[in-house]
Amino acid sequence: QVQLVESGGGLVQAGGSLRLSCAASGRFFSINVMGWYRQAPGKQRELVASLTTGGITNYADSVKGRFTISRDNSKNTVDLQMNSLKSEDTAVYYCSAVVVPNPTLVEYRYWGQGTQVTVSS
Repeated sequence: QVQLVESGGGLVQAGGSLRLSCAASGRFFSINVMGWYRQAPGKQRELVASLTTGGITNYADSVKGRFTISRDNSKNTVDLQMNSLKSEDTAVYYCSAVVVPNPTLVEYRYWGQGTQVTVSS
C-alpha cells in the first residue's frame, strides 16, 4: 500500500505564489511518474504537471511558464511551485503517483487526499 501526503495549499491573492509538496510512503518497488492534478467545482479532474523518474515533464498549457514541477527520487517527493496565480487556478489539487508495487505486478496509480488552493481576485 502507498500513501501520498500533500501539504502547502491555502488562500493567496491573484499574482501570488504557492508551493505544494507531496511525499510518498509505503512498500513499493518503484515510482514511475509523480504529478499533480486539479479539480475545480463542476469540472473534471485535469492534469496540471507530471514528471517521470527520467526527468520528462508534462504541463497543462494553462500553467506553462507559471508552474514548475520538481521531484526528489531519493525521497519520493514531488513539489509544484505555482507562480503568477490566477483565479482560474482555484481548485483542489491532488498528488498522483504511478507506482510499481513489485517487479512482477503492473503499475498502479495512487492519489493523495487533495489540498485546496484558492486564488482571490
